[in-house]
Amino acid sequence: MEILHILGIVLLVGAAFLFDLRLLGLSKNLPVPDLARHVLPWSRRGLYLIIPSGLLLFSTNAVALASDSVFHIKMLLLAVGGLNAGFFHRYIFSSAPEWQHGNTPRIAKAVAVCSIVVWVAVITCGRLLAY
Repeated sequence: MEILHILGIVLLVGAAFLFDLRLLGLSKNLPVPDLARHVLPWSRRGLYLIIPSGLLLFSTNAVALASDSVFHIKMLLLAVGGLNAGFFHRYIFSSAPEWQHGNTPRIAKAVAVCSIVVWVAVITCGRLLAY
């Protein structure tokens, strides 16, 4: 289960980081909508691995995890990450075709920074829970 969970993390976070780095100004020659069409489906596929494997991993040690503050922080960070992604796709991404020559709006860059920080923190919490 742990291996499936880690593979899901690789897919989700790897694709999200590539997208976030583009929003922050790297690879300006790649249009944001084109990159989104290519990498974001991989993030969704990662979720298909992460959610069931995470639930199964939790079920093996539910009592201890339920009282672990690191687990609570991880769950809170996951919620923040989901809200951040939802906010971006609901309110910001629709204007992406208008972003010419890498001129990404500041709000999109802020969402990208939030995404990177949150996913690094989620992974850190997950590693702390494993030991």
